[in-house]
Amino acid sequence: MTSLDRHEPTRAYAPIAMSAESTVVAQFVPDEAGDTAYQSESDLERALLTQLEAQAYEYLPITSEADLIDNVRRQLEGLNGIRFSDTEWTTFFSERIASANSGMEDKTIRLQEDHVQLLTREDGTTKNVRLLDKQNIHNNRLQVINQYETEGASATGVKRATRFDVTILVNGLPMVHVELKRRGVDIREAFNQIERYQRDSFWSGSGLFEYVQLFVISNGTLTKYYSNTTRRQHLSESGSGRRRVRKTSNSFEFTSWWADATNRPITDLVGFTKTFFAKHTLLNVLTRYCVLTSDRMLLVLRPYQIAATEQILRRIETSTNHRQLGTVKAGGYVWHTTGSGKTLTSFKTAQLASAMSAVDKVLFVVDRKDLDYQTMKEYDRFQEGSANSNTSTRVLKRQLEDPTATIIITTIQKLSTFIAANKGHAIFDGHIVIVFDECHRSQFGDMHTAITKAFRRYHLFGFTGTPIFAANASSGGNVQLRTTEQAFGYKLHTYTIVDAITDKNVLPFRIDYVNTIKTPVGLADKQVSGIDREKALLAPERIKQIVEYTLEHFHQKTKRTETYAHGGRRVSGFNALFATSSIEAARIYYNALGWQQQDLPDAQRLKIGLIFSYAANEAVPDDFFDDEGFETDQLPASARDFLEDAIQDYNDMFGTSFDTSSERFQNYYKDISQRLKNREIDLVIVVNMFLTGFDATTLNTLWVDKNLRAHGLLQAYSRTNRILNSVKTFGNIVSFRDLEEETNDAIALFGNKDARGIVLLKPYADYYGTYAAKVGELLAAYPLGSAIVGEAAQKEFIDLWGAILRLRNILTSFDDFAGEEILTPRQVQDYTSVYLDLYAEFRKDTAVEKESIAEDVVFEIELIKQVEINVDYILMLVEKYRTAKGDGEDREIKEQITRAIDASPSLRSKKDLIEEFVDSVSASGAVDVEWKAFVARRREQELDVMIKEEGLRPDETRVLVDNAFRDGELPVGGTALTRILPPMSRFAPDGAHAIKRSIVLARLTTYVDRFLGLG
Repeated sequence: MTSLDRHEPTRAYAPIAMSAESTVVAQFVPDEAGDTAYQSESDLERALLTQLEAQAYEYLPITSEADLIDNVRRQLEGLNGIRFSDTEWTTFFSERIASANSGMEDKTIRLQEDHVQLLTREDGTTKNVRLLDKQNIHNNRLQVINQYETEGASATGVKRATRFDVTILVNGLPMVHVELKRRGVDIREAFNQIERYQRDSFWSGSGLFEYVQLFVISNGTLTKYYSNTTRRQHLSESGSGRRRVRKTSNSFEFTSWWADATNRPITDLVGFTKTFFAKHTLLNVLTRYCVLTSDRMLLVLRPYQIAATEQILRRIETSTNHRQLGTVKAGGYVWHTTGSGKTLTSFKTAQLASAMSAVDKVLFVVDRKDLDYQTMKEYDRFQEGSANSNTSTRVLKRQLEDPTATIIITTIQKLSTFIAANKGHAIFDGHIVIVFDECHRSQFGDMHTAITKAFRRYHLFGFTGTPIFAANASSGGNVQLRTTEQAFGYKLHTYTIVDAITDKNVLPFRIDYVNTIKTPVGLADKQVSGIDREKALLAPERIKQIVEYTLEHFHQKTKRTETYAHGGRRVSGFNALFATSSIEAARIYYNALGWQQQDLPDAQRLKIGLIFSYAANEAVPDDFFDDEGFETDQLPASARDFLEDAIQDYNDMFGTSFDTSSERFQNYYKDISQRLKNREIDLVIVVNMFLTGFDATTLNTLWVDKNLRAHGLLQAYSRTNRILNSVKTFGNIVSFRDLEEETNDAIALFGNKDARGIVLLKPYADYYGTYAAKVGELLAAYPLGSAIVGEAAQKEFIDLWGAILRLRNILTSFDDFAGEEILTPRQVQDYTSVYLDLYAEFRKDTAVEKESIAEDVVFEIELIKQVEINVDYILMLVEKYRTAKGDGEDREIKEQITRAIDASPSLRSKKDLIEEFVDSVSASGAVDVEWKAFVARRREQELDVMIKEEGLRPDETRVLVDNAFRDGELPVGGTALTRILPPMSRFAPDGAHAIKRSIVLARLTTYVDRFLGLG
């Protein structure tokens, strides 16, 4: 065992890093390389089974569902020390385990929140039956099965047998599924295979495989894990009779590596099995380190989150035993970089700490009111009602006195006020765990001292992405409270930005330093005061050039030509923050951006918001953001008047009614933050707000005209690098100040000495050289107009075009790429059409063949969708076509329209509609108006035909369809679909109702997909 990194006084001892029962191993040393022979997929599977048996898993040669169900019965009897009668088991199984109406979500809730089920015995008595023993995890029994065969259904409704590779049973229930591919095959193929299982076969029979909580995918060399909701999608209704489930994060980017406590990934299947599948580790992950959110998403913690949580719990236990309560030795801090999921880690820590018998309360303390709001939302998202927020010191007092309120969220300001007003309160003698969400310098002053003096039996823990070290500590204040370690104690666990980017848990940064105007002579002189320098930097000519540059490059930096699904709708690109140095600078930029866009049509103007409030000290250091609360009444009159005007602009834009009064300004903050997250606003100008503690996955760009340094710089940059999808490949920083040295220093400080090469993207030339070579290979090997003959050539083309798409996705963010694309827009369309045709062919083959020929083919279809042509572009071509009609150019334009449709996945199903409209468009009149009328007419006509041919109930059908177009999907849950079907005779042949339902559903799905997004 090893000790974690620490800096401790002489004769003070850090706790042991890991115990024998730690979920995450302290340090993993892989075995020496052994076998060198080729390993098939079946060989890999046999090796896994052998290793699991050596780790005391019981192998079961189960071949039928009857055997599986019988085993569940025996295991639950053993776990609970009972014997079911046949009648009791039949009832218990059908009602409490495999009820007909429960799906994967219901079964996940059962395991995570309701794992003790009630058995009614034949004699009328009742008994609690545990599906899992969460108190004594080693009472649970682990078994392993392989090649279990079940009957599923393809997307076309064709029944076919499915065999699952390896499944781990916990007390007889399938809870972990392992999907294997042979070495050398892309691990994403295993990921895609599990999607097909979830869609086509996990629900089959009694649906026991819907108890799977975790998936493991491996090709032997690489191994990853993820929860069952990472890939939960709309399940196919064809032939399955299952209800649809809400679509969630379904990207491979959300899978996780397992690692040791030093953050070294354990990628090989042998090492992964030794550690992750160690019995105590797997059972801990399943019973303690999964979080079911209020919106019923299952989140499984990553190894660094588990390691940090266990270090804190161990510190609580050991410091209590050693009577160190009320000292810095009873606590510590966790350094997990921004964007790595500190809120989830702190929530799980608070939840587990509050369950410890010795602990009376867990206080979760945030630094600012905006964080209070956001953190409370995050806690509610993880588990509704688990935490109690508060709006006043009076409410805080009541909660502190309430024995049932075990977790309380408050601000450091409110807690300090409570302490000052309640000397000698009984809570100060309680056993209290105090967790600080972001323990930066603002907590090292008088408030920190007041808290540690008032409470007598406390543990103090801090989470931070940017600790204060000696190198970035301030020179003023209490000399004993200058660094994070001095204030909170030893560092308990570390996960740096380098670790997070290496693991692909956050994105790297791409930074542009833009010099828009030469610095006046003498301006850089260190003797010039900061105020004079800032005034000079606000010179009208400089502001004008910066605003021109911002507007010119905004669409490029935020990728506005690319679309993706977000929040149930289709959005274009990302949004941005503009960080300014002062309220005056924010005002100047807001006006300048407005003036330079005033002649643009409304549809082309950026939706711009602005937010700031009173800060006690505007002349704050470059590495620290002063506390901006909601006290707008303390603003100077001119600043408040301007803020009022900007909020009125916002009201006019979005139909809201906010102002600068206290409560309405807080609501304005909440509204603008939500619109940022929903991608409803393009750009928000800020001073300090939103630069720390604010997460919006749709943010990808930060425009900076503000001095930044050390932890302040990394906090601000990190607003842009949250993972969203494969379009968002990095966080984009555009700096109008020379922050290169400060950036390098911050990355070195919060990563390591080699961090710059990992955190930042490679230079443009590196990407472009590879791109040019691949395009040359494409044009030589696959000229347009020549057929791609043979499966091998088709696969090579798919790989090559996929690589080009990935490179273009990165290169389009470099200014240098404009005019250097090599491929013309038409060539991109044509190659995309070929790619999509192959995709359709391979999917068709997959649907009808038991062994898909596409097993080793990975399509970058998500990137295709992100660059697809939209309806607005088509209508622009139609306008051009109508203008040119009769001039001999119409044929070429019409071919261009056809080519554009063929290159768009979403428009292909609408091709006949668009082409019919092109032929019918009038010589005059607004094209967009005619299009909407045409779509409405055809939509009604086709629906009438369907209603008549299928005998559907007209009114109910129209309501169902209207809801589908409103929500973006067909609402088929519950009785929605049943209500539109014609009455069926009770004498109808068996299955007639199900067949009719399947036919109607298929027609409605095609109909909705065809007209969705048109008109």
